[in-house]
Amino acid sequence: MKYHTSAVARMMQRLALLMLPAVMLAGTLPAPAQAKWPDKPVKIILPFGAGGVADVTSRILADKLSKKFGERFVIENMPGPGGINAARAVVTSVPDGYTLGLVTNGTAISVAAFKHLPFDPVKQFEMISGLGQFNLLFAVAANSPYKTLGDFMKAAKAQPGKLNIGTVVVGSTQNLGGELFKSMADLNVVIVPFRRSPDIVVALLRNDVQMLIEFPPAIKGQVSAGKLRVLASSGPKREPESPNVPTVAEAGVKGYLVTSWNGVFAPKGTPKEVVSAMNKAMNEILAEPEVKAQFAKLGVEAHASTPDEMMQRLKEDIKKWTVVIDKAGIPRK
Repeated sequence: MKYHTSAVARMMQRLALLMLPAVMLAGTLPAPAQAKWPDKPVKIILPFGAGGVADVTSRILADKLSKKFGERFVIENMPGPGGINAARAVVTSVPDGYTLGLVTNGTAISVAAFKHLPFDPVKQFEMISGLGQFNLLFAVAANSPYKTLGDFMKAAKAQPGKLNIGTVVVGSTQNLGGELFKSMADLNVVIVPFRRSPDIVVALLRNDVQMLIEFPPAIKGQVSAGKLRVLASSGPKREPESPNVPTVAEAGVKGYLVTSWNGVFAPKGTPKEVVSAMNKAMNEILAEPEVKAQFAKLGVEAHASTPDEMMQRLKEDIKKWTVVIDKAGIPRK
């Protein structure tokens, strides 16, 4: 059967009119909804064992995130040298927002201290937000003749090589903080590493070492009991709980600054929407007075940040600790 051109045109017009309501209806339908994040538990991998300050603060955060998002945020402890195992587990996971990790200044130290790492934090970490920060304390025995950090430095210059400073293991923030102090103050002192914080306290009370450098939680009990006296803190400003204790910079070592920090990161390629949602949530949570108070009891300042600020801090610490390790002659592993 043949149709004239005009007949075909009329048929097409009628067909278009019949289809018009369906086309109009389709235009009013919503676009397919994207999957909600999170719609299942989210894992946060820590490079430390359970019970420590980083673990406790991370669990406070996880609990708050669980309530805010309506899905469980679960802490998984994966301790190991330099935090390598934990970081590797995160960067090799699917970047879908369901595996996150805790990054610390120890990560920067690992980059400086190890010849080869199985990951590159600058290239493979998607930073989310800072979590907390805390400073080192310089302390002596309560019966020490050194009443100020200036007294200790004066004695060290008068007796080159005779005074010892106790820290935990070589390559730790405490140990490298001691090496940086020794270098910047131009002191001939011996940095003595110990396996555990309690061992340093025993050595200090026996006068095997004349000063120790440690984080607040590790010596809080001895300070409160009056066995130790704090001479200075390593941060940019005085501790709110100890306004009479000067910073190391105020005590005479201009420019000295060591602040331990941690934050949350995701593997590179994690959706920007996830990073943005997590960053917003963490900034809100860490601004809560209740959370600030809980962190302060542990000697930690709740400290949120932007992803860019976190990455910049990591890069700066890598440069800082590389110089300290080279100057101290610490062999790379």
